[in-house]
Order: sequence, then C-alpha cells, then structure tokens
Amino acid sequence: MDNLLYENKSGWINISDDDKSNIFKFADEYMYFLNHSKTEREIVETSLKITQENGFVDISSKTELKVGDKVYFVNRGKNLFLAVIGEDSMENGINIIGAHADSPRLDLKPNPLYQAGNMAFLNTHYYGGIKKYQWTTIPLAIHGVIFTKSGEKITVKIGEDDSDPVFVITDLLPHLAKDQASKKLSEAIPGEKLDLAIGNIPAVKDNGEEEKDAVKLNILRILNKKYGITEEDFISSELEIVPAFKARSAGFDESMVAGYGQDDKVCVYTSLRAILNVNNPKRTAVCLFSDKEEIGSMGNTGMESNVFATFVAELLNKLGINRPNLLDKVFCNSKMLSADVDAGVDPLYSEVSDMDNGGFMGHGMSLNKYTGSGGKYNASDANAEFVSEIRTLFNNNNIKFQITELGKVDVGGGGTIAYILANRGVDVIDCGVPVLSMHSPYELTSKYDIYTAYRGYLAFFNN
Repeated sequence: MDNLLYENKSGWINISDDDKSNIFKFADEYMYFLNHSKTEREIVETSLKITQENGFVDISSKTELKVGDKVYFVNRGKNLFLAVIGEDSMENGINIIGAHADSPRLDLKPNPLYQAGNMAFLNTHYYGGIKKYQWTTIPLAIHGVIFTKSGEKITVKIGEDDSDPVFVITDLLPHLAKDQASKKLSEAIPGEKLDLAIGNIPAVKDNGEEEKDAVKLNILRILNKKYGITEEDFISSELEIVPAFKARSAGFDESMVAGYGQDDKVCVYTSLRAILNVNNPKRTAVCLFSDKEEIGSMGNTGMESNVFATFVAELLNKLGINRPNLLDKVFCNSKMLSADVDAGVDPLYSEVSDMDNGGFMGHGMSLNKYTGSGGKYNASDANAEFVSEIRTLFNNNNIKFQITELGKVDVGGGGTIAYILANRGVDVIDCGVPVLSMHSPYELTSKYDIYTAYRGYLAFFNN
C-alpha cells in the first residue's frame, strides 16, 4: 500500500553534483540571454543568430523540405517560427511549443518629448499589466527603433552599458506625499505621470540668451548628433522603456535568477535550447515565439493572426503535401505545450494561493490544466487524456513537475496563448516556470525549475 499519497517536494533534494553543475551552467547561459534580449525585437535577433549557428536556414531558401531539415521564418522582426521536419507525415500532427517574446514595459507615445519646469521629459504609455508604482525611481533604459523621414532605420539601445546614462521616473518624497499615501496603490501613480526625466541643460544662443523650449531643444540637438533624427521622427518609432538592471543570481545559495522580463523569456530560452537539440524527430517539431500576448495577442504579430498558420501551410507545401482542408487536419492532430510562466507561491502572500494547487519555487515545472479566471472563464481546459499523456511523458523521463493553478478561484486569474491554438483543434496544456514578483521590473525564478523546463520541452519534442 505504498505510494498512495501525492507529495509535491523540492527538486533540490538529493540531486547529484553533476546535475547541480548542469543546472547552474544552464542558468548562467540563460542570464546572458536575458541581458541581451530585453525586447521582442532583440529576442528574435538573438535567437535567430543562435539558430543559424545551429544549422537552421530561412524557409524561403528552400524549394522543398525533407526529414531532418531545420528552417525558420521571421515575421516583422517580432515573431520567430522554427521547425525540424520529422519522420511522420505532418497530416498526422506536429508537436508545438509556443512562448511569447513580449513583456510588460513602458512605451513612448508617438509625440513624446516635452519640457516642463526647466526639465525635459519623455511621455510614456504603459504596456500590459503593471503595478505603476514599481516603475518609479529605478534606473531605466531605452531600446527600440526609429525610422527617419528618409526611411532609414536607426537602432537605439541606451542605458545598458556602464558608460551610458540611465533614465528615471520621479516620485514624491514622503514629506510631501500625504495625499498620495492615502490613495489606492493603483491610483497613487497616475499613468500620465510615468514620464522619463531626460535632461535639464538649456540650449543657448551665440549671444548667451536662452533658446525657446531650451532644454527640449538641447535634447533634440544631442539626439540629432548621435542618431541623425528630428522630433518628427518619433512618429515612426518603436521605443520601449525597460529596467536597466542586469539579470543576476539571487540568494546566498545562488539558487535563483533575478531579472527583468522572465515572463516569458524564461520559456523562450528553454524552448529555444530544446529545439536546438532536436534531430530527426518522429513528429515535426515546431517552436514559436509570439508577440502581443500581454495585451491580448491581437495584431499581425500576435497569436490571433494567421501568420503561424501560413508558416505551417508553407511547410506542407514544401513537403509536397497540399490538398483541401489539410491544414485544419494537421492542427486537429497536433499537440502543444503553451510555454508560459506560472504565478509561484509567495510565502509572504500565501493568502492568495491554494496551497494544494500552487506552483512552488524549486519544485519543478508547472502544469496548468486551465488558466482563465473565476469559473474557468477564457480557459481552454486541457482534457484528461492529454494531461495523462504529458504526465506519463514527464514521469517516464524523470522530469519533475507540479500541477498548479494561478491562484485562489475568486482572487484573480490570467491567460496565455493556449486557447488560441486550442480553438483550431490542437491539444494544448500550459507548461512553464513558477515566477515570483511577476510583471514587476525584477522577477524571480528558481534555477532548478528553469533547467527542468528545458528538459521537459526537449522530451516533448522528441516524443
């Protein structure tokens, strides 16, 4: 009568020195990736370089495909789709792992530059679900692209090197913040006050007199000298404000990773590393990095678009398989891990978690049968047959996992891209890494869970 009870124990218990070494080495490589991939464009660029070094080629360079071929497709610099062609016909389905490349942040408004009180500021519009107060009084960097009047593309990254200046959103000193302190956290910092302080030196004329909008003008002169841009060029820019922090090991035991954007870069990196190690799989393995997940997955780089389906159709065409309704059949026979993070149980705020169904740090990757909110609203809710299949796969490969929910039923909820592919007939379950301080400028994960996610994704691709 042994083994009747199910216990969710820490994965750090009784691991070998070799396993621990592998975990820590993998985490070091992951942190390097985080530090060079803070935006969706940078994720695609960094990942693309790695995939090319590992034998992946642009699908447009192929007139036909065969078993073992490794191809990629980039959509508008913000999506990356990867495929390794398997032995089975694609009409029998494919194995998909889907993560998202975007993270909560601040975006510059289309006309952002202004002057007030002899200071220059950049006006922002927050992106995704953030706690606004967390973004004040921390060092911030500007990443993105600007297109000039002539159409030239200018890449911007400032605030990351030690020699770079950083940017700050100010906040009131406690002595003057009595009214602010009496407000709800959600109201204490209005969205319109999340503006970057960027300078206070005024421009002067040759005769020493101050110019009109002198500080703003001085900033524009600096930007023109450095990037060759004018104020109008902000209209055709995509500039993101992200924390200037570097990802670091956390804790005396260095067991955790602290860093910005781990939702969902931790699943991007682990699934990327997994598909790099796939050769001649039984079923075609597909890895995708979507955009816009934090704001509803809409748009032509979001998962709700037809771009991913177009990529799968292109695989079929170049395999010489093309007949009516085949694409629908492929999706209906496919299986997917929706690779997204899970809300880890925070012992300091345990009242929001169901402790029997929570994701604990260091206990392995999280399996979410459903996400959604309240009465499973907007959840795809994986069927028991598919949950059983994934459970068996992980157990047979000695991959530690825990079955989780986002929090207590009435407390809140959230969603992923799982339902979008499920709506096309794909068997999908959410499968990722528990995170503490999710959506904050500096999130926390366990190195054990990160490495376990990589091993789980690799096992799925090879299944």
